[in-house]
Amino acid sequence: MAQQNESQNQSTNSLSVVKPMLIGAGIALLVISFFVFGVDNPPAEWGKFWRIRPLIVTPLAGAMGGAFYAFMEYQSSRGFNRTVAILLSIVVYFVGLWLGTVLGLAGTMWD
Repeated sequence: MAQQNESQNQSTNSLSVVKPMLIGAGIALLVISFFVFGVDNPPAEWGKFWRIRPLIVTPLAGAMGGAFYAFMEYQSSRGFNRTVAILLSIVVYFVGLWLGTVLGLAGTMWD
C-alpha cells in the first residue's frame, strides 16, 4: 500500500512540471506565431524554411520558463516566500521568452 502511494506521488510530481511547461510553450508559440505568420512576402535570402527555427526555439524557451515556474512553486512549498517566487518566475519567463524570440528570429526578422 505504501509503495502504491509513493508511485502516485511521483507521477503527480512529474505531471506538475509538465503542465507549466506546456502552458509556457503554448504562450511562446502564440507570441512567435504572431510575428512569423505576419510576414506576407519574405525576402529570398531568408530561405524556404525560415519559419522552422523560430517556431521551434521560442516554444522551447517558453517551456524552460514554465519549468522554472514549477521549480519555484516547489521551492515556495518548502518555505520560500510565495510572492517572491511568483514575481521571479514571471521575470525569468519574460526574459527567456525575449531571448528565445531573438535567437529564433536571428538572421531573418531580427536583422
